[in-house]
Amino acid sequence: MNTPASASRPFPPHARAFLDAAGWGDGEIHALPGDASFRRYFRVVRSPGSGKGQSAMLMDAPPPHEDPGPFLKAAHYLADHGFRAPAILAEDAGQGLVLLEDFGHRRMRDHLDQAAQDEHDVYAAAVDVLARLADAPAGPFDPYDLNTYLREAKLFTEWFCVAHGLAVDDDGFEGAWREVLTPVLDAQAKLPGGGVTVLRDYHAENVMLLDAVREQGLLDFQDALVGHPAYDLVSLLQDARRDVAPELEAAMLDHYRARTGAGEDFLSDYAILGAQRNAKIVGIFVRLSRRDGKHHYLGLIPRVWDLLERDLAHPALAPVARWMDANIPGELRTASGATGEAQG
Repeated sequence: MNTPASASRPFPPHARAFLDAAGWGDGEIHALPGDASFRRYFRVVRSPGSGKGQSAMLMDAPPPHEDPGPFLKAAHYLADHGFRAPAILAEDAGQGLVLLEDFGHRRMRDHLDQAAQDEHDVYAAAVDVLARLADAPAGPFDPYDLNTYLREAKLFTEWFCVAHGLAVDDDGFEGAWREVLTPVLDAQAKLPGGGVTVLRDYHAENVMLLDAVREQGLLDFQDALVGHPAYDLVSLLQDARRDVAPELEAAMLDHYRARTGAGEDFLSDYAILGAQRNAKIVGIFVRLSRRDGKHHYLGLIPRVWDLLERDLAHPALAPVARWMDANIPGELRTASGATGEAQG
């Protein structure tokens, strides 16, 4: 089934009664651009003379395609532990509607596009959030286990390789990943609670800057799991949508390790999870194009391939690197070849 574009679906009529009950029925509704899911967001703006908060965000997560329950659970966990998730103003999970605090317009990415001089401070503050998450009790979420890591990595062969007509060694692919992920899972298991809360989509388009560059709000955390602390750091510093200079990546890794006391093994785990995440993202971006008609994601693949190649150069990734060399032709691992036939 194709994911419909947000703009093609009207404002849900049942949301009016929901907003009325929440005291926001007099607000003007402004649709916001959609993402890669069925979720939609609307900004609800009150008239200046209302004497109340001027705006809120309405999430429309329509069943059966979406379930706002995981978002609500994660939002409550984050708020309970001192993290800046949007406050829940009203909720009706059965209808897929949630009214949220409005964090405004200043995304981390947009701010840095205009104020590059703030880059170090903004990223350091975002890393500090992850250091605090590493100290917090693990949330009430499912474990980021081996089967989940493997299922995600296999999106690469299921979508990228198929799109390019490659007959690859699927068993060897899984075996290589099982081998390299073993130390990651061992390290994860040794942590209190079996890991830390992993938000899983922590990057510059999902962090909002509030009153100051170091006061940051969190978005898009509904897929949280309990996993390895390096995963969200990879998501932030190996961003599929924004270039992060290798020098800044290294500085932020040092900053995180200084804050948390993470040792040398953390660097290997970081590279392994970087490769796992980047392989997954290549597969997802091809799927979004071929299945959902969202072809603009293909333009992001070259950046992700470059990140994947950098991770594969780490000795800890040797089994996966050998598989890539044996199964993926060199011409498909370049900026021009990484998309190519995948557009068909």
